Amino acid sequence: MDKFQAMQIFVSIVEQGSFSRAAEHLQMPRASVTLSIKQLEAHLGTRLLQRTTRQVSTTADGDAYYQRCLRLLADLEETESAFSHSLINPRGKLRLNLQGSMGKSFVIPALPEFSTRYPLIELEIGMGDRLVDLVREGIDCVLRGGELRDSSMIARRVANMMQITCASTSYLERFGVPQNLADLKQHLAVNYFASHTGRNMDFEFMVDGKLQLLPMKSLVAVNDADAYAASAAAGYGLVQLPHFHVAAQLAAGTMHEVLADMRPPPMPLSLLYPHHRQLSPRVRVFVEWLSALMEKHAALFSGPPV
Repeated sequence: MDKFQAMQIFVSIVEQGSFSRAAEHLQMPRASVTLSIKQLEAHLGTRLLQRTTRQVSTTADGDAYYQRCLRLLADLEETESAFSHSLINPRGKLRLNLQGSMGKSFVIPALPEFSTRYPLIELEIGMGDRLVDLVREGIDCVLRGGELRDSSMIARRVANMMQITCASTSYLERFGVPQNLADLKQHLAVNYFASHTGRNMDFEFMVDGKLQLLPMKSLVAVNDADAYAASAAAGYGLVQLPHFHVAAQLAAGTMHEVLADMRPPPMPLSLLYPHHRQLSPRVRVFVEWLSALMEKHAALFSGPPV
């Protein structure tokens, strides 16, 4: 039994969620995949996978073994990479997870240039705003906005995005334009809730150099950046978000900034990756490429002056 191949097969089954999809992904016969797992479980003396007619999941031992496999396979790959041409022209799959609006607006339109420069890197891209478990889900790199709370990850800040408080024309015509924080008691907001806690995020205002947090009433709460902007455009209330996200609506006059003299603090945009991926040639070249891409858009992220 080839232990490293068995590990690769096992990891693929866990990530693909089935023996058939893993076999297709690895371009192997399904029977070979099944036999490899049987031999691996017999060698280890424990059951790694729970099989049903609909899905495959890890046992407690299987989950622990999966974490070990990720680290071992990553270490092996990086060791081989250090003594090969892959430092210049890295190869293999790079699993990314991008914040939705940033991915669609900036990263994906520019990716052909990255692929031209690094043609041997295969990209697998997930999108969304939810927190992801990079190690458990086998993700190499994540792009996220906001303050970072996971100290177990390596973070590279690639931009600071100016934020504004704004609302649609239709909303402001109904409720009026707030002139100060006291006026907000009479206003509604679109609340953004954290998917991992379910808690609404407070609105933030910089007043005389000090940060003030203010909970807002709402009829709608969402946990997706695109839905957040769309709800504001639909007239549900005030929102706080990066200026670039609504720049077109502001220019068209369908959205308007309010309380411009007390804008929220800038939102950091960061790349996160696990410690064991920090030397990966694929991650390294992507981080450098994306950092340069964000620098090109620095003026757009900084937005107009007050």
